[in-house]
Amino acid sequence: MIRLINICVIAALVFAAADVYKIKFDSIRQAERLAKLRMEVRQAREGIATLRAEWSRLDNPARIEELSTRHLLLRSIDARQFDRLDRLPERPQPPPDASDPIDALLDRSADVPTASVPPAKGADKAKAIR
Repeated sequence: MIRLINICVIAALVFAAADVYKIKFDSIRQAERLAKLRMEVRQAREGIATLRAEWSRLDNPARIEELSTRHLLLRSIDARQFDRLDRLPERPQPPPDASDPIDALLDRSADVPTASVPPAKGADKAKAIR
């Protein structure tokens, strides 16, 4: 009888040792996974910091102004371009019989003035665009 108990205890110890080894192996695997995730998070944060630095460099007003003067044909704002609101032209009304009022307004938009300040005399369209 004692031999049977000894054999059962030894078998239980073997199963317990196997279970402890399995738990240890799982914990090592989870620790490696955690280390890998932390490394990925660190790399993502470094990437975000790099992108933020790049964004602030690209969003610099001096850089944007330099690019606009180099690539766009813009002029400075002239004080004559501003006018009072009461001198603006009335909003055009679509014809009552139009099936699509927006389309009718777009068709007539070439005839409607877009500003209350008349264009400068002798100014051609090329100068007005610049």
